[in-house]
Amino acid sequence: MRHARDGATAAMNAASQVLAARGKAEPQEFDNAEVQWANRARDGVWAPVRGGGQRIHVGIDCPPDRAATVLRPSLRVFVGIDVDTDIVAQTTAEGVRFVTVLHGPEAPTFFRFPIGLAEGLALEAMPSGGFDVVNLRYGATVGRFYTPWACDALFRPIHARYELDNGAIVMRVPHDGAAYPVVADPHYGI
Repeated sequence: MRHARDGATAAMNAASQVLAARGKAEPQEFDNAEVQWANRARDGVWAPVRGGGQRIHVGIDCPPDRAATVLRPSLRVFVGIDVDTDIVAQTTAEGVRFVTVLHGPEAPTFFRFPIGLAEGLALEAMPSGGFDVVNLRYGATVGRFYTPWACDALFRPIHARYELDNGAIVMRVPHDGAAYPVVADPHYGI
């Protein structure tokens, strides 16, 4: 098994190359005091919703629960979250992202992110493939899981998509025939 720092470095390098190639439109790392990360993957993160001080909880469902390698308060890496898979978890100005790095063909093709919503909030599927967090009382969108994207090491797009399953957002990343590493990006923001 790789040493945690070596694994974190490999995951960061793969994610950085792809994010740099995608350009300036990518959300940047930011030290957001409203975002509270737990130390373990399953415990995930508490992220804000727009207006009213409520939060949502996003966990990372993984076979062995992993502790984070914390590189900065706004950047942590969950090394070995699954077979051939790491997650680079990043705080942004408006939320969080879970840059998922698949290192080889044995990596899974789906990832579960259990969602905990405060009372009065619900997830609503959007035609774009993302999910809005909606305040049921006002009908207002107070947060968003943006449509996931993925690409392989040759920057070829991979059709990542979300499904909702028993209170979890499941990201599917069919990577058969891809050049590795494959990078996928679930991203939540307000």
